[in-house]
Amino acid sequence: WGCWKTYLGRPEMDYYRCASMSVLGNSLGSNRRTEEALAVLEANLALLRRHWSHAEESILTVQTNLANCIAYLGRHDEALVLEREVYARDVAISGASHQDAILSGLNLSSSLNTLGLSDEATLLLRDQLLPVARQSLGPDHNLTLGLGENLVAALANNPDHTRDDLLEAETI
Repeated sequence: WGCWKTYLGRPEMDYYRCASMSVLGNSLGSNRRTEEALAVLEANLALLRRHWSHAEESILTVQTNLANCIAYLGRHDEALVLEREVYARDVAISGASHQDAILSGLNLSSSLNTLGLSDEATLLLRDQLLPVARQSLGPDHNLTLGLGENLVAALANNPDHTRDDLLEAETI
């Protein structure tokens, strides 16, 4: 709260006021005050779009935080919509091999798994994310390993999995 109170009196277009909103929203979420965090993150996103619409990477960061908050509240379908948007924009801005795009793809694949969309998660991970992550980040990078874990989950938890799916999951 101290950060927010310090910058509250500044004009709405002041960068530090906007940054302090982001810190407040994330701090509230970290302290399981998720409903309060959601309101702050939504206001932060609106402020960014209104005054810094050109700061697309900052907007994507806040959208990611907002999606995480919404998912924590159990509204996974809504979070998935945001995560699809963030992933598509990250790929368009930075390219599929950029670490930000891979991270947003990891988040998207996690949500797909949470919602039981195993086929879509498998296609995204197997055909797009994992090959790119292995090439650009290496096989031992934390994001590459996380993508592998998500692929294992997608393959193993798919109700229509085949023996070959389980064997692939075992080799990952």
